[in-house]
Amino acid sequence: MYWYTLTPSDVLICRDAKPFSPGNGAWASSVFPPNGHSIAGALNSLINSEKQLKFKIKGPFFCFEETLYLPRPLGFVGTTPLVPVDWDENSPLHHAKTNPFQPRPLVTPSWSVRESNENDSDNNDDEIEYRQYLPSDVVTTYLETGKINLEDWQLQNKGENQPWIIETRPHNTMKEDSRQVKDADGYFIENAIRMHTGWSLAIGVDVEIEAPMPTTMRLGGEGHRVVLQRCDALGEQWDKLQALSQHNFNSASKSIAYLVTPGVFERQDVEDDKKTSLCQAKPWEWKLTNTVNKNQRAGVLVSFATDKAVPISCRFQSSKSKDKKSIPAPQVFAASPGSLYYLTQPQSLFQDNPETKVHAWRKLGYSELLWITYKPL
Repeated sequence: MYWYTLTPSDVLICRDAKPFSPGNGAWASSVFPPNGHSIAGALNSLINSEKQLKFKIKGPFFCFEETLYLPRPLGFVGTTPLVPVDWDENSPLHHAKTNPFQPRPLVTPSWSVRESNENDSDNNDDEIEYRQYLPSDVVTTYLETGKINLEDWQLQNKGENQPWIIETRPHNTMKEDSRQVKDADGYFIENAIRMHTGWSLAIGVDVEIEAPMPTTMRLGGEGHRVVLQRCDALGEQWDKLQALSQHNFNSASKSIAYLVTPGVFERQDVEDDKKTSLCQAKPWEWKLTNTVNKNQRAGVLVSFATDKAVPISCRFQSSKSKDKKSIPAPQVFAASPGSLYYLTQPQSLFQDNPETKVHAWRKLGYSELLWITYKPL
């Protein structure tokens, strides 16, 4: 993989695929970071200007200067990790009555020791700001030990909670020969993204970009551009994470799968001769460990921690149209980056198999997992 930084030359506008037309009170929503489809489309325009090449991407992630950042794992409350209740026999909730056919409840482990002084009324955990994006060295320690130290959660520089700000921009259309705004289609609002100084997007591509570095590339709407720069240091950090993850995956013990890019887990159902695509927050092939009846085979998934779904909207060229017009593609909903999946042993995804149709999601950078060996303290 060849790694690059994408630094906006100004603001970025990454709209979703919802229909939008400027009108009275209209609001153009924006999504950030851009999804894999947006990155691949921008790269395709740059790489395939002369050659028709197929490529695979990793990311997008964030980086500060030359340090790779990944989304914080969601299986934590503040700085306290959560574990499935079945994995902690000393938990006071271990024998609590729960639905055995649902993902197991996540609880604060009995061995977790609160480092802050609970008698200090001024020390409210809810008011403390923690990193929402973790540097690669912290993630490396997490993969090695299964822990994130208290000091590693503390903000070290601006942007580690959110590397960008949103600028709301109103737009007016004036009446001819007048200083008044049009009554109809005369006003709309859109959100622009401005990244903090020193922060960039980071991507890996399995095809070397044969362009003088640095170069510029269009990304998002309104013709906004980013500066594309080669950064081998990011590749070294990613390779180290991948090596640790693969070592953990090869173990046959309890494991945690750490989702670092949006996870698209889609399945097509047929009912009354109608095809329906369904998305959920966990891979369909990962069955729960508890079965409904004796004829079922127990799976490996014990529980998972996630957040609200991430809508993935893109466009494709219509094959029915002679001029190949671009039309909106069906929207899918991805599991949030940072989701954690607790398994009795590691299990790969169907998407990882290059022979499957759904491998296309992996080529676009979705559903990237890092593996941690579960180590109770």
